Amino acid sequence: MNKADLINAISEKANLTKADAKKALDAFIESTTESLKAGDRVALIGFGSFSVTERNARTGRNPQTGKEIKIPAKKVVKFKAGTDLAGAV
Repeated sequence: MNKADLINAISEKANLTKADAKKALDAFIESTTESLKAGDRVALIGFGSFSVTERNARTGRNPQTGKEIKIPAKKVVKFKAGTDLAGAV
């Protein structure tokens, strides 16, 4: 499912216009992004939670040459499925 499919599904299930569903989805994405940038955790009971974790620097290997490369530390977004979502899947 891509963003357009999700907008269509939201508009049908919530009885909204596609424009309103797009605004709602964009607002959700923007709000979630801002919270994660600030270091907060976003939890949706029953669905799951988004959080930011720090991935340590490490040594990797270039698959073409086999040469070792240094991979810098970075922040990554982690999603943990909630009980209801995990049970439904």
